[in-house]
Amino acid sequence: MREIVFDTETTGLDALKGDRLIEIGCVEIINRIATGRFYHAYINPGCAISPDAVAVHGLTEEFLRDKPAFLECVGDFLEFVGDAPLVAHNASFDRGFINMELAKAGYSVIPDDRFVDTLMLARRRHPGGMNSLDALCARYGINNSKRTKHGALLDAEILAEVYVELQGGRQALLALGSFSEGGTNTGTLRQVGPRPQPLPSRLNEEMRAQHRAFVEAEMGEDALWLNAWKDEDERVSQKPQAVVGASA
Repeated sequence: MREIVFDTETTGLDALKGDRLIEIGCVEIINRIATGRFYHAYINPGCAISPDAVAVHGLTEEFLRDKPAFLECVGDFLEFVGDAPLVAHNASFDRGFINMELAKAGYSVIPDDRFVDTLMLARRRHPGGMNSLDALCARYGINNSKRTKHGALLDAEILAEVYVELQGGRQALLALGSFSEGGTNTGTLRQVGPRPQPLPSRLNEEMRAQHRAFVEAEMGEDALWLNAWKDEDERVSQKPQAVVGASA
């Protein structure tokens, strides 16, 4: 599955009050593994940048003066993201600026259901915990030492690692299958059904009797464990006994 993890930097906090996009950073992941492909652009907003915003990301009007406008970047951005889900931390903020810029440039906005919010994922997984990007890096042991200031591409790279951990880590998607030259899994998961013949119990009758005696003494004759043993006895009596032997 292809997904795009992204981050933005802006001139301020409110896309509806004239603030603009000044940086986009995107990284591609497939099956929750970074492919090494990325998209990054600095953007000239054509307006002033809040001093508070500069303190966060360090991008000044002077630095952005010779950078392209969003209209010059939008084609490459849309080509890179394609129709993949877009993963962001506090996605409503980034979505608001992306869709505002798309609308101003005459493009269709991206539907809300294409965005995945890692902040909401973190709040569900760690209720009551600190769920900033830095806090999640500390929780999962992810190195963010280069993050002295916010930067869209660096934050997207770090967020990609956090996103994998929020989904259970890479091992959650391990599957044995063949891979194409492009790295896409072309195999199918093998469906494993129940054993034709259940394995015999490792408990012998003496061990079972000792357990029954213990349960009766400690919990009484109405203990649920005793009912479980009765059910087990019935299953054992209804199936052929396993033959244990040794090869010559």
